[in-house]
Amino acid sequence: MTARSRAMDMWIRNEFRDINSKLEELYFTSPERTTLGSVGAILKQQLVEQGTALIAGLLTEGNTDEGFDSGFELLGNVGFYMAACRRHEITEPSRETRSPLHEASALAMQLGASLGVVPRFASCHLETHNQAVNGVYKTFTGLEDERIFLDYNTRSVFAFIRASEALRQCLPLGVSHSVTYDLLLSAKAALEAVHSYNQSLFEKLDIDRFFYCVRPYYRPHRVGLHEYRGANAGDFAGINVIDLLLGLCQADDPYYSQLLVDKFLFMRPEDQLVLRDCMRRTSLMDSFVAEAAAHSHEPWFQRNLDMFLQVCHAHGETALQHHEQLVNKFIEKPADDAALSNTEGLTASGPPLPVLLKSLRKLCDMRRAADVQGAFRTRHQDVKMLRGCLL
Repeated sequence: MTARSRAMDMWIRNEFRDINSKLEELYFTSPERTTLGSVGAILKQQLVEQGTALIAGLLTEGNTDEGFDSGFELLGNVGFYMAACRRHEITEPSRETRSPLHEASALAMQLGASLGVVPRFASCHLETHNQAVNGVYKTFTGLEDERIFLDYNTRSVFAFIRASEALRQCLPLGVSHSVTYDLLLSAKAALEAVHSYNQSLFEKLDIDRFFYCVRPYYRPHRVGLHEYRGANAGDFAGINVIDLLLGLCQADDPYYSQLLVDKFLFMRPEDQLVLRDCMRRTSLMDSFVAEAAAHSHEPWFQRNLDMFLQVCHAHGETALQHHEQLVNKFIEKPADDAALSNTEGLTASGPPLPVLLKSLRKLCDMRRAADVQGAFRTRHQDVKMLRGCLL
């Protein structure tokens, strides 16, 4: 990391976070929390001036070719700055044809293009690749609820990754291998850990603080001419690897394949390679279905299938929990209460909230192998058939 990159990083960890924290307190105590107007004008000016000065120096310095991690970390820092400017309505995509943050856009696009990722911060910048210094990792604000949100999201992401790695290790062994049972057991334990972490998050996170002070930093914004959707906690390969290898979701499904296409560039390149590899693999469910007619009475089939179906159930339960508790409690209900459900730019993904909720419900039903009466394709019948094979 060069001296200028280090200065940018220190600013994000200190003055940047402090400015955002002060602005959030001003907004939160305002009678109208969503109308920012001229609230905190001096603080916003400080944010822009300090960030622009640091980024201009980095542009002058140019690409120092210090490797992916250094460039990726710098992209995150520039992305934090641009996301904060969007949150404070210093930029607003609906009133612009290009980002007014010229220096930041130029650096972000240079970094994104060279790294093969979107030119904005991604969720991994706040979760799996967010280095702590003296026990403190990077956040937008100093608010306790942001820390709670990131602490438990990060734990859940790593648990999903553990489950996905266990399932990937099943592939070269096959569904009849005795050790496949152990790997499926590990995947189940990891998914149950996700459920537990999520429950702790739901109990500790303040609804209003999350909705009004944390979530707005994840909104879409422009980089140069183009508007990019906000970061999503699901922008890592692990959760989709689980979908695909369990067979609950399929890469040839138009809805699901579009979801994958939309998220590829929000993931680190090594994650992109893992996910592409899994898209061409035969799922564990298809393997069990293929073995059922000839081997359903074999002890290995009974033992491994039972554990496989428990993993599918655990994955479905985390999906249902996420939809009915996080989405409903922390996004849908407060948006309804404040009559904001149809407000443009409310969601991180971009579409109006009702459209997003319908899409998330569909994904939840696919992960649960729900019986949707032919509305779209799920693995309900295959799971039902496999359950019928258990003695």
